[in-house]
Order: sequence, then C-alpha cells, then structure tokens
Amino acid sequence: MLEPFRAILDGEETPPPGSSAPSEEELIRALQVMLKSQCIYAATSGIGRSYELARHYAPFFRDYFACLGYRFEVAHRDQMVFLALPPDGVRHDAQGERLRKDETLVLLALRLAYEEGLRDHRVSTDGTVECTTDNIADAIRSAARTEPPDEARLIEILRLFARKGALRLGERDRAERVTPLMVMPGITVLSPDAWMDQVRAWASAGEGRGA
Repeated sequence: MLEPFRAILDGEETPPPGSSAPSEEELIRALQVMLKSQCIYAATSGIGRSYELARHYAPFFRDYFACLGYRFEVAHRDQMVFLALPPDGVRHDAQGERLRKDETLVLLALRLAYEEGLRDHRVSTDGTVECTTDNIADAIRSAARTEPPDEARLIEILRLFARKGALRLGERDRAERVTPLMVMPGITVLSPDAWMDQVRAWASAGEGRGA
C-alpha cells in the first residue's frame, strides 16, 4: 500500500476538485480518523479534511482497509463514509471488544428509534431521526423488558456511540431531565441487521427466563 499512498501525496492521483493533494499528515490523519470513529460525515467537526479525502480517494481507502479485514463504503446520500466490521471470525482490534449488556441494550434502542423514525417519515433532510433519552429508556423497557441504565450511565453510553458516528447529543433540559438526540445513519453500521436479529433473540430468551 506504500506505492498508492505515495502516489496520492505526489499528486499522481487527481486531487479533490478545487483543492490540493493532501499532505502526509492529512492522509495519515484521515486513515486514523476512520479507524477511531468508524462512521464520519461531511459535517463531522474536528477531523480536518478526513471526510473529503476518504470520499475522493475511495479506491485507496477501500484497498487499505480491506487489508485489515474491513469493508470501506461511501454513502453519498447520507454524506457519510464508514467501515463495516467483520460479521464473524476472530477480531483483534479495540472495536472487537464485547459490548456490556447495558451498552448492547442502548444500541438496540437507538436502532429501534431510527427504524421507527423511518416508518413514521420523521427523517430529516440529512438523514437523522430526532428522539430523546426518555424515548431510548422506554424502548429498552419495551424491547428487553428490563430497566434502562440510570441517567448518568445512559449519557456515558450515548457519548460512546456518538464518537462512533451513531448520534449527536443535544443540550440537556435541566427542568425535564431529558436530553434530545439525533440518531444518524451510522446507527445501521454499528447495528447491522444480522446483529439486530441476534440481539432480539437474546432479549427474547432473557424474557422467557424471566430476566
């Protein structure tokens, strides 16, 4: 991969329209941002030109991450680039760490909230669905028949998934003790259909055991 990397830096690959070829630091940063965040958007703050470079040099990014066992994709409609993680097999990266039970339930509730927004045609022009922390807590009670994490832990988990590009948190309403959320298209990357089926089966089994 060193030769394609160097070709981009030397301008042998056509740079993004109206822009220059990236520096070595910018290209390395874009690769690292993808590994860290998994889903990034045109509007993601604090990532420099990472989105622009990943989208424009998609063939290089696709080949690079294929070497690591990931599938790199560009979702033009959602202005998102993302890494689809291996559905099975042995994983040795940090993202391969197993989610805790409460993290799994929150991720499930976020996906359900997004699906509900799609069904009810409540999707914004940038592909997001608005809900609140109360909605997420209610979804956990309904889907898993268990109590959600307390508010502090719930916000901690939501921030974890926000860093992965699944949502954005709004400003907490101190009077109502609720935080608005914008669930983003990346939620379907973090919780693909096969994963959803597994979690639903796990939740149903837990309910049958009286969990």
